[in-house]
Amino acid sequence: MSLDTLAFAGGFQKPVFEAQAVFRTLMDCMARPGTIGRVAAAVTPPAPLNATAGAVALTLCDHDTSVWLTPVLAKSALPGWLAFNAGATVTEERQDARFAFVEKGAMLPNLCLFAQGTQEYPDRSTTLVVEIEAFEGGRPLVLTGPGIRTEEEIAPLGLPDMFPHFWSENRQGFPRGVDLILVAGDGILCLPRTTVLRVKSAAGEA
Repeated sequence: MSLDTLAFAGGFQKPVFEAQAVFRTLMDCMARPGTIGRVAAAVTPPAPLNATAGAVALTLCDHDTSVWLTPVLAKSALPGWLAFNAGATVTEERQDARFAFVEKGAMLPNLCLFAQGTQEYPDRSTTLVVEIEAFEGGRPLVLTGPGIRTEEEIAPLGLPDMFPHFWSENRQGFPRGVDLILVAGDGILCLPRTTVLRVKSAAGEA
Protein backbone atom coordinates (compact mmCIF):
# COMPACT_ATOMS: atom_id res chain seq x y z
CA MET A 1 0.00 0.00 0.00
CA SER A 2 1.09 3.58 -0.61
CA LEU A 3 1.42 6.06 2.26
CA ASP A 4 -1.75 7.77 1.06
CA THR A 5 -3.69 4.49 1.10
CA LEU A 6 -2.43 3.55 4.57
CA ALA A 7 -3.58 6.90 5.93
CA PHE A 8 -7.23 6.06 5.22
CA ALA A 9 -7.28 2.51 6.60
CA GLY A 10 -7.22 0.87 10.00
CA GLY A 11 -9.15 3.26 12.26
CA PHE A 12 -11.79 2.42 14.86
CA GLN A 13 -14.74 0.49 13.44
CA LYS A 14 -17.05 1.87 16.16
CA PRO A 15 -15.22 5.06 17.17
CA VAL A 16 -17.40 6.17 20.08
CA PHE A 17 -17.65 2.81 21.83
CA GLU A 18 -14.06 1.74 21.20
CA ALA A 19 -12.60 5.10 22.26
CA GLN A 20 -14.68 5.05 25.45
CA ALA A 21 -13.41 1.59 26.33
CA VAL A 22 -9.77 2.57 25.75
CA PHE A 23 -10.25 5.80 27.72
CA ARG A 24 -11.67 3.92 30.71
CA THR A 25 -8.67 1.60 30.69
CA LEU A 26 -6.27 4.53 30.49
CA MET A 27 -7.95 6.37 33.35
CA ASP A 28 -7.94 3.24 35.51
CA CYS A 29 -4.22 2.71 34.85
CA MET A 30 -3.43 6.37 35.53
CA ALA A 31 -5.31 6.13 38.83
CA ARG A 32 -3.43 2.95 39.76
CA PRO A 33 0.19 3.31 38.60
CA GLY A 34 1.91 0.01 37.93
CA THR A 35 -1.34 -1.75 37.00
CA ILE A 36 -1.38 -3.34 33.55
CA GLY A 37 -4.54 -2.73 31.54
CA ARG A 38 -5.54 -4.52 28.35
CA VAL A 39 -6.77 -2.85 25.17
CA ALA A 40 -8.95 -4.89 22.82
CA ALA A 41 -9.62 -2.23 20.16
CA ALA A 42 -8.89 -3.57 16.68
CA VAL A 43 -7.04 -0.81 14.85
CA THR A 44 -4.16 -1.10 12.40
CA PRO A 45 -2.01 2.01 12.44
CA PRO A 46 0.83 2.33 9.94
CA ALA A 47 3.99 0.46 10.92
CA PRO A 48 6.03 0.59 13.02
CA LEU A 49 3.42 1.82 15.58
CA ASN A 50 1.63 -1.10 17.19
CA ALA A 51 -2.15 -1.50 17.44
CA THR A 52 -2.43 -0.63 21.14
CA ALA A 53 -0.45 2.59 20.76
CA GLY A 54 -2.61 3.37 17.73
CA ALA A 55 -5.78 2.90 19.77
CA VAL A 56 -4.39 5.20 22.46
CA ALA A 57 -3.60 7.79 19.80
CA LEU A 58 -7.12 7.73 18.36
CA THR A 59 -8.58 7.97 21.86
CA LEU A 60 -6.52 10.90 23.11
CA CYS A 61 -5.68 12.94 20.02
CA ASP A 62 -8.00 15.34 18.21
CA HIS A 63 -7.90 18.55 16.19
CA ASP A 64 -6.93 20.54 19.30
CA THR A 65 -3.84 18.42 20.07
CA SER A 66 -0.42 18.65 18.48
CA VAL A 67 1.53 15.41 18.28
CA TRP A 68 5.29 14.83 18.23
CA LEU A 69 6.61 11.71 16.52
CA THR A 70 10.04 10.13 16.38
CA PRO A 71 11.83 10.56 13.03
CA VAL A 72 10.86 7.03 11.93
CA LEU A 73 7.18 7.54 12.76
CA ALA A 74 7.18 10.98 11.16
CA LYS A 75 8.42 9.49 7.87
CA SER A 76 5.78 6.74 7.90
CA ALA A 77 2.11 7.07 6.95
CA LEU A 78 1.26 7.83 10.60
CA PRO A 79 0.93 11.64 10.25
CA GLY A 80 -1.72 11.18 7.56
CA TRP A 81 -3.42 8.42 9.56
CA LEU A 82 -3.67 10.65 12.63
CA ALA A 83 -4.95 13.55 10.56
CA PHE A 84 -7.63 11.46 8.83
CA ASN A 85 -8.79 9.42 11.83
CA ALA A 86 -8.33 11.93 14.67
CA GLY A 87 -7.86 15.34 13.08
CA ALA A 88 -4.53 15.69 14.90
CA THR A 89 -1.57 17.57 13.47
CA VAL A 90 2.11 16.70 13.84
CA THR A 91 4.65 19.16 15.22
CA GLU A 92 8.43 18.99 15.08
CA GLU A 93 8.71 20.95 18.33
CA ARG A 94 8.61 18.79 21.44
CA GLN A 95 7.61 21.77 23.59
CA ASP A 96 4.47 22.28 21.47
CA ALA A 97 3.32 18.65 21.67
CA ARG A 98 0.36 17.58 23.77
CA PHE A 99 1.19 13.95 23.04
CA ALA A 100 4.35 12.22 21.85
CA PHE A 101 4.79 8.72 20.43
CA VAL A 102 7.93 6.59 20.54
CA GLU A 103 7.99 3.25 18.74
CA LYS A 104 9.58 0.09 20.12
CA GLY A 105 13.35 0.17 19.86
CA ALA A 106 13.57 3.92 19.31
CA MET A 107 15.65 6.14 21.57
CA LEU A 108 13.59 7.70 24.36
CA PRO A 109 14.39 11.43 24.50
CA ASN A 110 15.10 13.07 27.83
CA LEU A 111 11.72 13.84 29.37
CA CYS A 112 12.71 17.41 30.21
CA LEU A 113 12.78 18.22 26.48
CA PHE A 114 8.98 18.07 26.34
CA ALA A 115 6.39 20.57 27.57
CA GLN A 116 6.32 20.52 31.38
CA GLY A 117 3.22 22.63 31.93
CA THR A 118 3.23 25.61 34.29
CA GLN A 119 2.62 26.04 38.00
CA GLU A 120 -0.79 27.51 37.18
CA TYR A 121 -1.61 25.01 34.43
CA PRO A 122 0.39 21.82 35.05
CA ASP A 123 -1.92 19.91 32.69
CA ARG A 124 -0.40 21.80 29.75
CA SER A 125 2.37 19.25 29.51
CA THR A 126 3.21 16.42 27.15
CA THR A 127 1.99 12.87 27.68
CA LEU A 128 4.41 10.35 26.17
CA VAL A 129 3.22 7.05 24.74
CA VAL A 130 6.24 4.75 24.63
CA GLU A 131 6.33 1.24 23.21
CA ILE A 132 8.60 -1.24 24.99
CA GLU A 133 9.42 -4.92 24.57
CA ALA A 134 7.55 -6.24 27.61
CA PHE A 135 6.45 -5.46 31.15
CA GLU A 136 8.69 -8.22 32.53
CA GLY A 137 12.33 -9.11 32.13
CA GLY A 138 13.86 -5.67 32.67
CA ARG A 139 15.44 -3.96 35.65
CA PRO A 140 13.09 -4.14 38.67
CA LEU A 141 11.66 -0.77 39.65
CA VAL A 142 9.69 0.01 42.80
CA LEU A 143 6.79 2.45 42.56
CA THR A 144 5.19 4.42 45.40
CA GLY A 145 2.87 7.39 45.57
CA PRO A 146 -0.79 8.29 45.03
CA GLY A 147 -2.94 5.40 43.83
CA ILE A 148 -0.54 2.78 45.21
CA ARG A 149 -1.50 1.17 48.52
CA THR A 150 2.04 0.40 49.65
CA GLU A 151 4.27 -0.17 46.65
CA GLU A 152 4.22 -1.76 43.21
CA GLU A 153 7.10 -3.47 41.47
CA ILE A 154 7.52 -3.44 37.69
CA ALA A 155 10.34 -4.65 35.43
CA PRO A 156 9.78 -3.04 32.02
CA LEU A 157 12.03 -4.33 29.25
CA GLY A 158 13.04 -1.76 26.67
CA LEU A 159 13.52 1.43 28.66
CA PRO A 160 16.99 3.04 28.61
CA ASP A 161 19.39 2.62 31.52
CA MET A 162 19.04 6.35 32.17
CA PHE A 163 15.28 6.13 32.66
CA PRO A 164 15.32 6.27 36.49
CA HIS A 165 17.42 9.45 36.23
CA PHE A 166 15.06 10.89 33.61
CA TRP A 167 12.12 10.17 35.90
CA SER A 168 13.80 11.69 38.94
CA GLU A 169 14.43 14.88 36.98
CA ASN A 170 10.83 14.82 35.76
CA ARG A 171 9.51 14.91 39.33
CA GLN A 172 11.73 17.75 40.53
CA GLY A 173 9.42 20.44 39.15
CA PHE A 174 6.18 18.93 40.48
CA PRO A 175 3.32 19.70 39.82
CA ARG A 176 4.97 20.34 36.46
CA GLY A 177 6.25 17.37 34.47
CA VAL A 178 5.24 14.82 31.87
CA ASP A 179 3.11 11.69 32.25
CA LEU A 180 4.06 8.38 30.66
CA ILE A 181 2.02 5.61 29.07
CA LEU A 182 4.03 2.44 28.44
CA VAL A 183 2.73 0.04 25.78
CA ALA A 184 3.73 -3.60 25.30
CA GLY A 185 1.63 -5.85 23.08
CA ASP A 186 -2.02 -5.28 24.00
CA GLY A 187 -1.11 -3.95 27.45
CA ILE A 188 -0.63 -0.47 28.87
CA LEU A 189 0.96 0.70 32.11
CA CYS A 190 0.82 4.34 33.23
CA LEU A 191 3.33 6.39 35.18
CA PRO A 192 1.79 9.74 36.14
CA ARG A 193 4.22 12.41 37.34
CA THR A 194 3.01 11.83 40.92
CA THR A 195 4.64 8.39 41.00
CA VAL A 196 7.93 7.97 42.85
CA LEU A 197 10.28 5.45 41.23
CA ARG A 198 13.41 3.81 42.54
CA VAL A 199 15.61 0.99 41.32
CA LYS A 200 15.44 -2.24 43.28
CA SER A 201 18.83 -3.71 44.07
CA ALA A 202 19.71 -7.35 43.63
CA ALA A 203 19.46 -7.78 47.41
CA GLY A 204 15.84 -6.56 47.27
CA GLU A 205 16.56 -3.17 48.79
CA ALA A 206 16.32 0.07 46.77
